[in-house]
Amino acid sequence: MRVIGIETSCDETAVAVYDAERGLLSHRLHSQIAVHQAYGGVVPEIASRDHVKWLLPLVRGALADADSSPQSIDGVAYTAGPGLIGALLVGAGFARSLAYAWGRPAVAVHHLEGHLLAPLLEANPPEFPFLALLVSGGHTQLVDVAEIGRYRILGETLDDAAGEAFDKTAKMLGLPYPGGAALARLAESGRPGRFNFPRPMLDRPGLEFSFSGLKTAALVALRDRTLDDQARADLSHGFQEAVVETLAEKSRRALAATGHRRLVVAGGVGANLRLRERLGEVAREAAAQLYFPRAEFCTDNGAMIALAGCARLDRGDRQGLGLGARASWELGSQGD
Repeated sequence: MRVIGIETSCDETAVAVYDAERGLLSHRLHSQIAVHQAYGGVVPEIASRDHVKWLLPLVRGALADADSSPQSIDGVAYTAGPGLIGALLVGAGFARSLAYAWGRPAVAVHHLEGHLLAPLLEANPPEFPFLALLVSGGHTQLVDVAEIGRYRILGETLDDAAGEAFDKTAKMLGLPYPGGAALARLAESGRPGRFNFPRPMLDRPGLEFSFSGLKTAALVALRDRTLDDQARADLSHGFQEAVVETLAEKSRRALAATGHRRLVVAGGVGANLRLRERLGEVAREAAAQLYFPRAEFCTDNGAMIALAGCARLDRGDRQGLGLGARASWELGSQGD
């Protein structure tokens, strides 16, 4: 089975071709970072219009890179949610039209399922079952993954996601958009001990997260003071350590609670080098194996959608003529 995957959940337009036997054949991505930088964040209407502009060229390019034609494609997968509803509708409408024109089945893919399965694109993929830490700008969750389509959320954020807290703190520091990666780079030159931030919800049992208070603590630390470059780096270091330690401790607890010996880390924040280092320590202490997708597949991409779509089409999932886009969609309720 050969599937083309289309991702338009936010501000990146991505297309990929995945083959069940040969693996990933091609993937192309257009990032809108430069478009949204002037606004300090994603503008939904602009994102939707840019998807319209880039989808067809990216499909043509991905097919050419994969040495494929529409006749060789067995199905069209697309991100149906969660995400920006306008951006999702653009991708869903385009993908559903392609499937109709080519006479191929279409399948709607949950964006977070794509992230969970992204490590399967690697040469040494994890076997099921495994524990997944899904950490991005919009989501922070610990998920018990039994197999494709069987997901149980063990804990999630009660307010801000970790990536959102990174981005908003970076904006307070005057760092350029996208701020999370800029803050992580600045933290590399920071000194420990000058700014000590709380580790949210580590003083109580459970696997839930909360990062809004940590963001407020950073705001209080910045209030009524002027920071030089070194102080800004020190604050970034302290903030990153608080987020990383919180994620690491909750992952340690989840490994102990589930008994899993495989930990998958997915989502954009999964590219954070300090998080990778700390989770490596957690995995070694728990005698568990740690899996990451490569950096380019941590963030939104079409490859993970094509792979997930291939798995779902193989199970017999199909979409009707409806678009099926959802701004909100709980993981594990794909059949709803």
